[in-house]
Parts: sequence; C-alpha cells; structure tokens
Amino acid sequence: MFQNKILLITGGTGSFGNAVLNRFLHTDHFREIRIFSRDEKKQDDMRNQLRNEKVKFYIGDVRDFNSINSAMSGVDYVFHAAALKQVPSCEFFPLEATKTNVFGTKNTIDAAIANNVKKVICLSTDKAAYPINAMGISKALMEKVAIASSRNIDNGITTVCLTRYGNVMASRGSVIPLFLKQIKEGDVITVTDPNMTRFLMSLEDAVELVLFAFENGRQGDLFVNKAPAGTIGNLAKAIKELCNADTEVKVIGTRHGEKLYETLCTREEMLRSEDMGSFYRIPADNRNLNYNKYFSEGQTDISKIEDYHSHNTVRLDIDGLKKLLSKLPLIREQVFGESNVVQYPH
Repeated sequence: MFQNKILLITGGTGSFGNAVLNRFLHTDHFREIRIFSRDEKKQDDMRNQLRNEKVKFYIGDVRDFNSINSAMSGVDYVFHAAALKQVPSCEFFPLEATKTNVFGTKNTIDAAIANNVKKVICLSTDKAAYPINAMGISKALMEKVAIASSRNIDNGITTVCLTRYGNVMASRGSVIPLFLKQIKEGDVITVTDPNMTRFLMSLEDAVELVLFAFENGRQGDLFVNKAPAGTIGNLAKAIKELCNADTEVKVIGTRHGEKLYETLCTREEMLRSEDMGSFYRIPADNRNLNYNKYFSEGQTDISKIEDYHSHNTVRLDIDGLKKLLSKLPLIREQVFGESNVVQYPH
C-alpha cells in the first residue's frame, strides 16, 4: 500500500519521525517522505546526517493552517506526531498545549481532507484516558476532534484514525536517558515514586502500531498497543545493574499532574473494543446528536469491565526489565559500548 506513495510526518524531527525514517528510508516503500516541523536546527541536523533525496523538509507549524496545507499537496499518507508532550510544561502553559495538540490536529486533518489524503493517523497518549493533567486533557480533546472530524468527511477518500500508546522508552524527556545521565555524572538517581507503574514500549513498537492502523483502520478507529509495564523503582534498579553502578536512589515525590499508573483503555472503551491479538481496536461511537439515545440506550455491562492500565497489564520484574532495556539503541551504545547503533534523538 506504500509503493510509490508520499508520506508526511508532522513533528517529523522527533524520536518518532526518526524511527519511521529508519524503517523506510532504504526500502522501496514511499518514494518521498516529508518532514514537517517548526525546528529548523533539527531539520538541518537531520538533513546533514541523512543526505538522502527521498527526504524533503518543510518548515511550518501545525498551528498555522496555510503552512500545513501547502506541505500537504500530493501527499498520500500522514503521520500526525506534532505535539507538546511534556507534562510539566503543558501544566504551566495549558493554552499552548491546546493550540498545538487540539487546533494543530484540526488544521492537519482539514488540510488532509482538502488535499484528498488517503489516510491520517493521529498519535495520542495513555494520558488522554481519564486525564488529570493539561497534556492529557489536550490530547483527549485532540482525540475527540479527530473522531468528530472523521464523522463528517464527505470527500469519499480520506480516513482518519488514531493510535494511543504509553511511554516510549528512551525517547526525549523520558526517565531512561535521565537515569543514565545521572549515573554517568555521579549524581543521585531521582525517582518520583518507586511504586509508580508505566507501560514500556520501544519506538519500533510505536511504528508497528501506526502501520497496523494504516492497514486495518476504518473511519474514526482508535488502536491501542498491548504492552508490558514496570515500576519506576524497578526500572531504576535495572538500569543500575546494567551499568554496574552503586548510585543512590532518591525519592523526590510526584511531579505536577503525574498519575500513579497510566490507563491505555477506559472501561467504556474496553466494552466496545475488539481484541486483535497484539492490539485493541476501539471503533468510534457514531451515535448521532440525538440525546434520547444517550438516555435510553445504556450499557448494562460497563460495571463488570475493567480498564486496561499499567497496574493490571503484564508486570516485568528487574530481570525482565533488564532484558527489555538491553534491546534499546541507547543502552547498547552507552552501556554496552556498541558502535554503529541506529540512535534516535532523546
């Protein structure tokens, strides 16, 4: 389905964009991959590193419809990864998160429809399920905007789907690079809450989820990747053991807007979900704006359904975490000293 097609990645200079490029750059999939972002420095670094005519660069901002619309001409598929993702910064600047995550998504979808793009996959986060922080709230509203837009597409061409996944290991702003840096510099390892659990996914897992959505997604579908989880305390211990370090671990307390565990699927979503092996498919709720249906057509089984969250998924122990961590390019390079490892921005 990707033969001789054009792919646009919004926020394409980030970890996800680099992972997609690593997957497709030297294959016959996609004759052109467009990187759309507002960061000219990262684009210049990527351009000089890749030196590949298959990759085209577009400076712009998803907040500006005209800039994303001009980059969308001739595009077949869109990975919409542009977002403000840091919980603390979104907590202090919630309007900025809304501008990028909500209005930016609407601009991207509208531009895709206007340019007859075949499929748009919008990337969301586990923080959008039962959100308690500004980042999660903005992403939850992004999902609602995408699903609402999917109901009203009338060009007969464009399909809008979503993927929702948990923390990507070793991505920019995550704890794994932080723990490694603290060990390397002889600082204490700072842990917010050792009992806090998080889903553990690699960038390759995230790419596989998006590709699955491209191949199987119908209008308004939300796809969730099943993933193992681990506690932050055990994660710190696993990294210490891999590094043969005797670094002190200091508990500093929960940061602004952090949860004890993360939910990937709510009870309401699990009730109508379809188990597709390694993934859950959650079809859009396509009831129309007839309020009688919301009052007369309830869901009697909802109290019997449990959320899918990082406390009740497969829990990895320290040995399991070490085995998983050992596959990461960042660990292989910085801990095991391997060279020529494909590395992503972190």
